[in-house]
Amino acid sequence: MFYRPQYLNKLVALKNNNRVKIITGIRRCGKSYLLKEIFSNYLFNNGVDEKHYIYIPLDDIQFINLYNPIELNNYIKSLIKDNKTYYVVLDEIQNVFNIINPILTDGKIIKSKENNENTIGFVQVVIGLAKIPNVDLYITGSNSRFLSRDILTDFRDRGDEIHVLPLSFKEYFNARNIDKQSAYAEYSLYGGMPRTLFYESVDEKERYITNLYKLTYTKDVLERHDKSKDNELDTLTCILASSVGSLINSSKIANSFKSSGKKIITSQTIDSYLRELEDAYIINKVKRFDIRGRKYIGALYKYYFSDIGIRNSRLDFMHQDKGHIMENIIYNELIHRGYDVEVGVLETYSKNKDNKTIRINYETDFIAKKGSRIYYIQSAYDILNNDKYEQECKSLKLINDSFKKIIVTRNDIPISHDINGITIMGIVDFLLEENSMDL
Repeated sequence: MFYRPQYLNKLVALKNNNRVKIITGIRRCGKSYLLKEIFSNYLFNNGVDEKHYIYIPLDDIQFINLYNPIELNNYIKSLIKDNKTYYVVLDEIQNVFNIINPILTDGKIIKSKENNENTIGFVQVVIGLAKIPNVDLYITGSNSRFLSRDILTDFRDRGDEIHVLPLSFKEYFNARNIDKQSAYAEYSLYGGMPRTLFYESVDEKERYITNLYKLTYTKDVLERHDKSKDNELDTLTCILASSVGSLINSSKIANSFKSSGKKIITSQTIDSYLRELEDAYIINKVKRFDIRGRKYIGALYKYYFSDIGIRNSRLDFMHQDKGHIMENIIYNELIHRGYDVEVGVLETYSKNKDNKTIRINYETDFIAKKGSRIYYIQSAYDILNNDKYEQECKSLKLINDSFKKIIVTRNDIPISHDINGITIMGIVDFLLEENSMDL
């Protein structure tokens, strides 16, 4: 059994708060398992009777009649027999379809179309159920009708989101009976989708991850938008997979389409595609931040994949740029730990050989922020060479404040501190030590 205390603690903290708990995340990252197994076990171990835990998997044909929102509402209410708290979990709730209000159709159940008004769907059902004093409601879903940007707008101030990520490296390692370095080598190739742990052979793992990407991409991007975009979007994800860790913008990507012989696509269209991939939790956009000017810098961004296995599948598990893969893993770990993450930019001026003043921009891979705590983190695959070490230190030494500065390397070295106060640690220690950023 996977034990995911980070998410269980969030569920427990929000329990019985008279708001809908909305569990979001990329397909197959463990949302259903969190609610059906981990959360239910917690409830049962803390005195909740099994009859007061109602789990309805709406992807099960047994509950197909509950796709009708009226039937769903009536069924759940029929299970509430007393005044004790009922914990109601509606899984894959996007399967509930919208209907035209039966009052307007002489009581007939007529599935609504996209532009119909006066409709009833799962949003109305959930809001109504949440008003019952002894109902504590949890919902989750997967496809194009259950994306956080839309769903949170639907529930406005009535819901709390818990966003679930694929397994962190620590979670992955704890589930594997192998040494740390071997576990990292696996994780950096196949990522943290929980089900990859159940496959033994390389072929099975790669097939599963590739099919999972196709499912997520087809269901959560193409189903939501024009399916004629298929080739364009597929090419875009391959470009992004090859560009992890690089600064890019929509114009640069549009030029990549043009240079590869693809149809000409505007930067505005590329921006729309990128938002669609973000909405499906396939990628995350990271802004640049001017460290001295304390302001955001527009135009250029970095994009990281929410799961490195999905990234690698876009390149057929070949072209392993291990440095940028490690950078992506560090980014995901910071998000897993609850930090807001930005790319740091430091602008300096110097004289060239002609004694002219030139501007030089140095980059710090990540600025991690949580409340008043700030960390500057540099991802450096190999720093055993002194010149490489000095190169990686350069941007950190130029930052004139007292916040923690860290270099994370693939080298398996003890945690140490140099004369500039910079902490150096290996990636495995960084990922496995819960307080690694404060060591």
